[in-house]
Amino acid sequence: MIAALSRAVALLALLGAQSALAAEIKVLVTGAFKPIVIALAPAFEQRTGNKVVVDNGTAGQIAKRVADGEAFDVAIITPAANRELAEAGKLRADTLAPVARVGIGVVIREGAKPPDISSLAAFRQTLLDAKSVSYIDPASGGSSGVYFDKLLQKMGIANEVRAKAVLVPGGYVAERVRSGQAEIGIHQISEIIPVSGTSLVGPIPAEVQNFTVYAAGLSTRSANPAAAADFLSTLRGPDAAALLKTKGMELP
Repeated sequence: MIAALSRAVALLALLGAQSALAAEIKVLVTGAFKPIVIALAPAFEQRTGNKVVVDNGTAGQIAKRVADGEAFDVAIITPAANRELAEAGKLRADTLAPVARVGIGVVIREGAKPPDISSLAAFRQTLLDAKSVSYIDPASGGSSGVYFDKLLQKMGIANEVRAKAVLVPGGYVAERVRSGQAEIGIHQISEIIPVSGTSLVGPIPAEVQNFTVYAAGLSTRSANPAAAADFLSTLRGPDAAALLKTKGMELP
C-alpha cells in the first residue's frame, strides 16, 4: 500500500515537473500558411507537451508586428521579409529557410457556373464580365492582393476591375464569395480550399501565375528557443510535406 502510494506521488511529481517545463510557442504566420500550422500543432503538442499558440495576419502585417518588437517564437512570412527582419536583428539568420509555396486561384460560389480561365485572354474576359471581384486589399500587404492589383494594370483592366472590387483587409476572400458579396474571388489556393460553400475553379493561367514562397525563422529573443527550434523542424519534416498537397500548397 505504501509502495503504491509512493509510486503515485512520484508519478504526480513527474507530471507536475513536465507541466512546469512545458513551453508555449507563439507562432506568427501568414493566413495562407496558417492551416498547415494548425494541422501540425496537435501531434507536436502531444509529442512534446508544449503548446502552440497561432496568430495570423497578412505578410505585411506580420512583418510590421515583428519589426515593432512583438514577442514571438517562430515567424512564417516570405523570404524577403524574413531577410529584412534578420538584418534588423529580429530573426536568427541561421534558421531561415523556405517551407512551402502556393499559387493564386479563382474561387466561385458552390453550384455556380465555372468561368473560363483556360487562357490569359479568357481569364481577362472573365474579370471584365464578372459583376464583382474580390481580392485581398493591396494596402494591407497581402501578397496575393499586391500581385493581383499590379497584374490588373499589366492586363490593362485595372480601372474596370477596381471599380467593382470587393477588397478584403485580411482573412478568406472566399467567404465574400460564399456570402454573395462578390461573384468571383482571387486568392491563394490554400486559402480557398478550406472555405465550405465555395468551389476552386483552378489556378490562374500559368503565364501570369505567381507563387508565394513562405519561409520560417526563429526569433532572436525567443523565450523558449529549444522548443521553437523543435517546432521549426516539424514544419520542415515529412508530415508537413505530405500535408502541403492536401492544403493546396507544394514544396518550395
